[in-house]
Amino acid sequence: MTLQEPETAATEALPEPVPLMGCPYKADPYPLYEQMRTAGPVHRVLFPSGVHAWLVTGYDAAHTALNDDRLGKNHDRGNDRWRARASIMPEPQHSQLQAHLLHQDPPKHTRMRRFVTDAFTPRRIESLRPRFQELADALIAALPESGPADLVTNFAALFPFQVLAEVIGLPQDMAARFDRDWGKVVQPVGPTDPGRPQYEARLHSLQSYITEVVAHKREHWEDDLLSRLVTARDRRELGQEELDSMIFQLLVAGQEPVTNQITTALIALFRHPAELSRLRNDPTLLPRAVEELLRYDSAFELTTWRFFDSDSDLHGTEVPAGDSVIVSLCAANRDPLRFNDPDTLDLDRSPNPHLAFGHGIHFCPGAALARAELQIALSTLLARLPGLHLAIRSEDIEWIPAVLGRGTNHLPVGYERRL
Repeated sequence: MTLQEPETAATEALPEPVPLMGCPYKADPYPLYEQMRTAGPVHRVLFPSGVHAWLVTGYDAAHTALNDDRLGKNHDRGNDRWRARASIMPEPQHSQLQAHLLHQDPPKHTRMRRFVTDAFTPRRIESLRPRFQELADALIAALPESGPADLVTNFAALFPFQVLAEVIGLPQDMAARFDRDWGKVVQPVGPTDPGRPQYEARLHSLQSYITEVVAHKREHWEDDLLSRLVTARDRRELGQEELDSMIFQLLVAGQEPVTNQITTALIALFRHPAELSRLRNDPTLLPRAVEELLRYDSAFELTTWRFFDSDSDLHGTEVPAGDSVIVSLCAANRDPLRFNDPDTLDLDRSPNPHLAFGHGIHFCPGAALARAELQIALSTLLARLPGLHLAIRSEDIEWIPAVLGRGTNHLPVGYERRL
């Protein structure tokens, strides 16, 4: 097996900056990513909010950037140009809810990360698999006896949060009150955007919910992650903003990306019925298939911001201090210099060193959990819903307009019966 050389034929010139927006782009960003990789590893891009950034596209360049200790994550590194249009949370919420792991650098990041890693170890996740399976089976049992049904509303939007609640120790009654709409606070809404009042209402509601969670855990301590975080705050090992921010990150980042990854995986299988049939008939393919589905269309399309603290060279491109640098995980995962036939869904692909969970010190701490959730979700849906298929035309899927992620809020399906 040999890796492909990039196309050398003349391609249409890229605009400057490259706009990353619009329905055609969100429906299928991969042709644009291919064009960008061919032209070079780093490109100036424009987001819907008006933010300009530098996008890293090739696998080797992405891998290097994810491990480049010159690139910091703390928003304080951003320059005035970035800050003017970044649409970050207003104060005081930004200071109170954005002090989580994704926005920290060592040594603070190292100190904070150690509080969460034990809850997400592969060994612990494996021990919880039977409970996760019970949750998945209960959601299937609640579906109509035969299609149609919306797999986002009735399964993909529910299963990851129920699992997360079990892992972190969120009481069932509080988990039931969590509004998935609150997760939209990570989608940028500028100060002059007509949707800003609704955005701020979501933000206040979520912050009030986090306050309730902290108060409950302080009064009803259990041996779980949330209780341990509250104890760390009471011992002054964490600041109040760090505690609230870490809970914010768990509630939002622990659910929506997995919801979206379930949908992107299902869509990929629906578009490749032979592979779907193979997976249904041979569940032993599942672990390797999940890795390929993560590579083929990752729910984390782009990473969050990174910044140089001085003007720096990035793979031959001079990037000013404080400009935002973003890595395209999806573009890296389709690089023909790293993956043979990268646009082909190959459930037997091995090795498969995809970057769907990032790399380096910010590698997703919940990767083992996400893998288990995807394996259980796909195996349960395929086994218990014979004839599962997409109930609309593939081209009619409405992709969410999120800047960093891929997924859909609705996935209408049909199936013969519910087992």
